[in-house]
Amino acid sequence: MRIISKERLQNLREKYPVGCRVELLRMDDIQAPMIGTKGTVIGVDDIGSIMVSWDTGSNLSVVFGEDLCRRVEDDK
Repeated sequence: MRIISKERLQNLREKYPVGCRVELLRMDDIQAPMIGTKGTVIGVDDIGSIMVSWDTGSNLSVVFGEDLCRRVEDDK
């Protein structure tokens, strides 16, 4: 697990506010949604993981420093 600074954590929370849409680019987890899956951010926890409600029904977080997602425009 990587340590995140208070400044970086604040930046993540500003970049990924609750309700914004993201697309999964990389996740090393056997239960991960497929790359390209979209979801809605439900928060950023204190260690910098982006908590996502994926359109597939999964709620796996995007782990800071390990996984990768990008913010996208709402396409619904």
